[in-house]
Amino acid sequence: MERKIKEFSNGTYLSFDTGYFDDWCVYLTNRNGRRYSPKDSDYFTILKEYANKYGYKRIYGDFIQIYNLTGKVAELSVLQKISMIAYTYQEDSELLDIIFSILYMGMIAEENKKGTHLGKRIKRLGIYTLLIEQKKVDYAANFMRHMGWREIDSLCRERGF
Repeated sequence: MERKIKEFSNGTYLSFDTGYFDDWCVYLTNRNGRRYSPKDSDYFTILKEYANKYGYKRIYGDFIQIYNLTGKVAELSVLQKISMIAYTYQEDSELLDIIFSILYMGMIAEENKKGTHLGKRIKRLGIYTLLIEQKKVDYAANFMRHMGWREIDSLCRERGF
């Protein structure tokens, strides 16, 4: 059952619904009604572009603000905080509001994944690899595939999270 989480002024909205694994799949529905589940490489590409424009540390720092507020449930106060953070990017605010909200919801989904040992840290590792280590989008989005959770946990701990 679709659970609408956030609607944007351009008619786009984000929701959770049933996916391949569980009921925590993030969906974006645009104003034309096209609905899809954004892939890491999709929003990593956009984040990389904005990091080139605004600075890697600024984008990462704003992501960390959201990361620190993320739990197992979507909270209105956090969704509003994301919009406030995005607003500081002026003409790019609406798209960054959507991207940061997708990340927030993706982290909630990871926190709710059955049997998780990593939770939201798995998203942080991808973003860290993309923005701080400045790896290419495809690498940052896919390098953890086929790794066990202990190996990913070790990579997170090496980076301080």
